[in-house]
Amino acid sequence: MNRHLISAGDLAKDDALLILDTAEELARVSERSIKKLPTLRGRTVVNLFFEDSTRTRISFEAAAKRLSADVINFSAKGSSVSKGESLKDTALTLEAMGADAVVIRHSASGAPYRLATWVHGSVVNAGDGTHEHPTQALLDAFSMRRRLGSLEGRKVTIVGDVLHSRVARSNVLLLHTLGAEVTLVAPPTLLPVSVGAWPCEVSYDLDAVLPKSDAVMMLRVQKERMNAAYFPSEREYSRRYGLDRDRFAKLPDDAIVMHPGPMNRGMEIAAEVADSARSTIVEQVANGVTIRMAVLYLLLGGETA
Repeated sequence: MNRHLISAGDLAKDDALLILDTAEELARVSERSIKKLPTLRGRTVVNLFFEDSTRTRISFEAAAKRLSADVINFSAKGSSVSKGESLKDTALTLEAMGADAVVIRHSASGAPYRLATWVHGSVVNAGDGTHEHPTQALLDAFSMRRRLGSLEGRKVTIVGDVLHSRVARSNVLLLHTLGAEVTLVAPPTLLPVSVGAWPCEVSYDLDAVLPKSDAVMMLRVQKERMNAAYFPSEREYSRRYGLDRDRFAKLPDDAIVMHPGPMNRGMEIAAEVADSARSTIVEQVANGVTIRMAVLYLLLGGETA
């Protein structure tokens, strides 16, 4: 594996499979009464979050602590960043403290790349702007593999606000590497201009794609990143691109439903679909800790590929 995990596109197939297989081993530890391993004792992991987060920040913290690492949680609010300190000066401060790994979430696309040039430790991208979120793609692939078996040849449909979704971009890259066939479904206004260069198909008709899907991933409409009208109304969006009970019935019997969270229930996904037995949404949260344990273990303490 590389020293950093910044883009899902940086992972070769063997690297991705090594992370998934390592996570499978570590999942057994999570089922024990004592969930700790001494693997990263004496190592320091810094969670550097410039954007609000619940699932990602907590799961990285839990992952590091289960591996016995020391964890420093750094929030931009209430820190010197709020006084105007630059990312570089923050990075140099962390470097002086001897951080072995820095997990960064930032509103600017490319921030983890810059950080990696300033620190000697490993950098893990926990989401940068609308660019990427590689550990989310890994936990999604892990969740699919546990339910569906091998991802080779599987048909995965990703629906919704692709334009603002770092999850979508990372999933397309990783799933392509793992041999899955990805179709993006969204209004034309919510697709990036560069989508033609992505290794996936594009459709505007959700009803036509669902019967051929092994997994369907619903994306949250990211209203906080929208500064214009990307669709006529929430009701119209839900009517054309929401996964309600009727659309759910069009899926094959063994197909699964996914969502990276947080959900807008009733908009992109109906509550009864989100809570159904074929939904992996709660599993994805639990699998996030396991995958992030695997990533930190391989970057800081485990074997290299």
